[in-house]
Parts: sequence; C-alpha cells; structure tokens
Amino acid sequence: MSDGTDDQGTRGAAEVPGTGGGLAHRVPELGALELLLAVARLGSLGRAARELGITQPAASSRIRSMERQLGVALVDRSPRGSQLTDAGALVTDWARRVVEAAEAFDAGAQALRDRRDSRLRVAASMTIAEYLLPGWLIALRAQRPDTAVSLIAGNSTVVAERLLGGEADLGFVEGLSVPGGLDSVVVARDRLIVVTAPGHPWARRRRALDAVELADTPLILREKGSGTRQVLDAALGGLARPLIELSSTTAVKASVASGAGAAVLSELALGEELSARRLVEIPLEGVRLSRDLRAVWPTGHRPTGPARDLLTLTRS
Repeated sequence: MSDGTDDQGTRGAAEVPGTGGGLAHRVPELGALELLLAVARLGSLGRAARELGITQPAASSRIRSMERQLGVALVDRSPRGSQLTDAGALVTDWARRVVEAAEAFDAGAQALRDRRDSRLRVAASMTIAEYLLPGWLIALRAQRPDTAVSLIAGNSTVVAERLLGGEADLGFVEGLSVPGGLDSVVVARDRLIVVTAPGHPWARRRRALDAVELADTPLILREKGSGTRQVLDAALGGLARPLIELSSTTAVKASVASGAGAAVLSELALGEELSARRLVEIPLEGVRLSRDLRAVWPTGHRPTGPARDLLTLTRS
C-alpha cells in the first residue's frame, strides 16, 4: 500500500500544471492574457473575440488551453454570457500587470526603432558618392522623408574604417576586393576608360593603346587606396606611373581637361565631359578595366531600417 501511495503521489506531483520547464512553458502567452482581460471587461467571450479579431471557437480554445496550463477554471460560460471565476478574477489582475508591462516594452522598442530610423549614416567611395548616391538618396527621401542622411565620402579604405568603427550604417566601395570584416553585395558594375583633352597627341592616334604604352606613360592618377587606382594597378601589374596624384575624380578631370596629361577614370563620371567633347576617350586593347561596385556592412550585421531600404533601392 505504501508503495502504491508513493507511486500515486509521484505521478500526481508530475501532473501538476505549471511546475516544470522554463517560464515560457508556465506562463500563458500574451494573446491569451489579452483575451482574458477582454472577457472580463465585456462580459462575453463572443464580444471579446470580435474585438481581438478572432473567431469565437478560437477564443474558446485559447481560454481552455490557458485553463489547462494553469490548472484552474477561469471562465464560467452560460447563455447569459461569460463570467470570471474567483480564480479567473485573480489571474485577470495578474494578467493586467503583464499586459501593461508588455505595452511599456513595446513602446520602448518602438522608441528605439524611431531613433534608429531618424538618421542614416552612409560612407561611400568617391565615384559612387558623386555619381550614383544622389539618385538613390532622392528615391529614399520619397520613402522616408523624416530620415536625416549624412554622407562621408572617401576612398574604399576610409569607408571600411568608418563602418568597422561604428561611424556609418552602410557603405559603398569600388575596389577589386572587399575590405576585411565586411559583408557585401554587388549593386552596379563600372568600366574604367582612358581620357585626354582633345588637343592631346593620343586624341589623334589611329590605333588603340596597349598595356605596355599605358604603363610606360606617366598618368594623372587617383591616390593609392582609391578603388580606381586599385583596378588600374591590378590591370597593369602595379606598373602605373604617376604624373600627378589627386584625391578626387573632379580634380583629375580638371587636370586632364587643362591638357596636363591622360587619366584612367570611371565611365560613370565622364558622361557630361565626353558629350561636350571637353574630354575624349582613347581606345584601349589588351587591358581589362572593369569592376564591381558593392554595398558593404560589418560582417554578421545585415542592414536594418533606412540602411536596408537604401540597399533595396540600389538593387532595384
């Protein structure tokens, strides 16, 4: 007898609801607590279901599930409506505090999202900053008129430093490789071309340049670390010779237009100058000067909020 009693006692203890597992297994879900509060306020399971946008059978099932979980009856149902039991009234008081705490949690989370969404810090290498980002940011403005955007323009090395230092939310680079510590996606492709002023001797030549002649000629170059310089150095085996090194595409174009020499620049940056014949393209053979333009962000931290929206716009 004593063995049987002990066995029954052990089984009984194991069957008591809410005595095992983590808190999530012992406490009803928030939706069930909201339903219980609505039943208490409206005196009707049907009206409570309609207010919460669920069916009455679903509401009944949720109440029964909560009663099984807690091990007590919460609602007496009758043709005249639904009335809380004594235990139900007590649980409702506790539920109200839980729901109020959840509402405070939700308000706090929304405040964090609002603060995040109120600004967007972008770091971009020069060609992208000058010739692609303005259009993307105009489109973003239409979607998020209340988001203030700041732009840091620099070479690909600067972009990586700003992202990894937490000073930018999204970056854009144009080199051959992705800086360490960053994930990326291709958003556009670009071609580099050789340009001179119309009066330059190359503008009158009848045959295309080759790699040897380009490497032997001092050029007006972007600074080391820029995506344009990386592509050119890689294509010429590191043999590009600087006549002048300048830190912006605009400065390089002005120097070329003045007749100072030839340069290799992004086709994206040259549309207006080529159309107006202020600069001319020099045919080139045997050298591949193309590159991927990439959006980048710290590894494992996929863009969210305005940064995610901007990334989506660049790819559409």
